[in-house]
Amino acid sequence: MIGAGHAGVQAAAGLRAGGYGGPVTMVTTEAHFPYERPPLSKEALDQEVDAASLSFSLSLRPHDFFTDHRISVLRGQAIEIDRLSQRVQITGGRRLGYDHLVLATGASPRRITLPGAALVGVHELRTMSDALALRSALDRARRVVVLGGGFIGMEVASAACKRGLHVSVLEQGDRVLGRAVSPPVSAAVAAHHRAEGVRLLLGDQADRVVGRNGRAVGVQTVAGEWLPADLVVLGVGSIAEDGLARRAGLATDDGVLVDEWLLTSDPRISAIGDCASVGDAATGTSRRLESIQNATDQGSYVAARILGDVPPYHALPSFWSNQGALKLQMVRSVPGHDRLVVRQGDAGFSVLCLQDGLLTGVESVNDSAIHMAARRLLSRITPTEIELEEVDFDVRKLARRAMTVDAALPGSP
Repeated sequence: MIGAGHAGVQAAAGLRAGGYGGPVTMVTTEAHFPYERPPLSKEALDQEVDAASLSFSLSLRPHDFFTDHRISVLRGQAIEIDRLSQRVQITGGRRLGYDHLVLATGASPRRITLPGAALVGVHELRTMSDALALRSALDRARRVVVLGGGFIGMEVASAACKRGLHVSVLEQGDRVLGRAVSPPVSAAVAAHHRAEGVRLLLGDQADRVVGRNGRAVGVQTVAGEWLPADLVVLGVGSIAEDGLARRAGLATDDGVLVDEWLLTSDPRISAIGDCASVGDAATGTSRRLESIQNATDQGSYVAARILGDVPPYHALPSFWSNQGALKLQMVRSVPGHDRLVVRQGDAGFSVLCLQDGLLTGVESVNDSAIHMAARRLLSRITPTEIELEEVDFDVRKLARRAMTVDAALPGSP
């Protein structure tokens, strides 16, 4: 395994759980033992959480799990794949042979050309080390400017706001989370943050970070706004870590291209998690999904496929984001829609996204009951708009109906 995040660890654990007896090695550039990543923009930045215990508390598995299951964790960077001899070159002159290679290299923060980005006080967030450095900077900060209104940016803004800091979010689009969620959910997220005291600047972007004596003191925007800041967080998205695959001659396009069995253009190499762009036979397109559920599902699948025959990969994507008191949950990624239906819940609401007469996804804001019902429903069927209209777009009714049908099928428990 090249990479020891959620996908890599799940694949390694799945191999051992399935009875694989050969050597299993994970190669990682991280100084920390394999850990959970979602808390890095949430709990890891919380003053009430003990910083000294973070590495231990966020571990994906107990440290002795890897020893007990004979999973080697090798620290170093994979720099070249020799596909002919089936070997991977690791920094320090080490070379590892493989029967099957799994690329779980993840993604990294998108690099932007921004004057002043190298100043002290400018941070990005992807790793545990990044989170610890940002947490320390937040301890000393008074004014924070977050560049980017995506998930990471809004979660960091929430953490900074909880500390009582003055927070501004600069987003070049016309709404926050604009590439990820529907307009009603964007509006709810924006309203929540504004109510918490966050200043949102939409339709603008940073022209430069201004420094004094080598340290950031503010951000000048393209539109001419001056935003004083002693801490600037870059949250402008991520890109797949597919350089190793490209150098090896594997097919890539916004990630490592894999087929419906998660195999790359070399059948002895798989790619999983944030770095993998998975082909969809129905549409003829490929998409890369960044989510923990996606990473663990793909890790489990690849382990099972290496161990024996399995059907093509299929899993229901789900996502979540906690931003203070706001909990956003999504079933399926919805790149487009031609109709949105908003259903009010007990404490929040959900948005049903339809395309060409089919339910393609559900987004829920503080509405966990509908989210769970949507997961149960969409894991079984893709309901039509007509079916939804018959029950007044009540996802729970359709989910119960689908589960009843399942239970009545021959062979059901």
